[in-house]
Amino acid sequence: MRSRFVKALCELAVADERVWLLTGDLGYSVLEPFRERFPKRYVNAGIAEQNMTGVAAGLAQFGKIVFTYSIANFPTLRCLEQIRNDVCYHKLPVRIVSVGGGFAYGSAGYTHQGLEDLAVLRALPGMTVIAPGDPVEAGLATRASLELPGPCYLRLGKGGEAVVHQEQPDFAIGRAIRVREGHDVTLISTGGLLGHTLEVATQLAEKHRIEARVLSMHTLKPLDEQTVRAAASETGGVVTVEEHSVTGGLGSAVADVLAELDGARPPFRKFGAPDRVNHQIGSQKHLRGLAGDLGDAVRTVLGRGPA
Repeated sequence: MRSRFVKALCELAVADERVWLLTGDLGYSVLEPFRERFPKRYVNAGIAEQNMTGVAAGLAQFGKIVFTYSIANFPTLRCLEQIRNDVCYHKLPVRIVSVGGGFAYGSAGYTHQGLEDLAVLRALPGMTVIAPGDPVEAGLATRASLELPGPCYLRLGKGGEAVVHQEQPDFAIGRAIRVREGHDVTLISTGGLLGHTLEVATQLAEKHRIEARVLSMHTLKPLDEQTVRAAASETGGVVTVEEHSVTGGLGSAVADVLAELDGARPPFRKFGAPDRVNHQIGSQKHLRGLAGDLGDAVRTVLGRGPA
């Protein structure tokens, strides 16, 4: 995802001199193509994310479109006040880009695990929140974000996410992508778990004759509420899938929509990281297992029980 982001950003910078990139002393071996081609529009602010965000806001005040970049927690939670007061309050075109959301930096411990960022950024007024599902979506989201009039959060993976879309999908901010058809249950995925979600859907069909619809909900805010309502009425259950706390992220956003439905509601479950401080360290794959087994979760929602 990082490489697709930088490639798309360089293409945008060629066509638009307003594009700048600021980093919090991160991105080595990734951001060099931009730095080498556009040295006057590249700033390494050092390990000073509050200052980086303030500089980005200042540049945006003078008509620049600024992308800030660092590990998930640092350009979001460490400088939340600057994002809220300097960027959102003034509705500035700053794009906050994080790499390694979720457990990508799991071996570094809880301080480097991005498990609350989607919830926190989604709560800020005027903030668009995007978490692409694969490298193709990452490039498309980067390009699409350029036209947004206000602030945007772009959450990228780091785990070598597989390409899900073999052909370029019809991508639009705020509109989910249907990746797989199905009528028994809908799996709504955001971020880097899209590939895994699709694999589980395939296994459910082959082993349990459960046909799962898979949606890539790459935009959490604004959420594609129409597609969520369609899933609720057309399939027998809804399961959200995210590498994020079950509190405040995709699951909470979808739950808000389902709660306002008239009449009967489908069975629903949020599949994500438990709502607690995680004291474990380990690989991304190992830590993802804290959420349990997605296939079992789907079967439980449908009343068929885990294996």
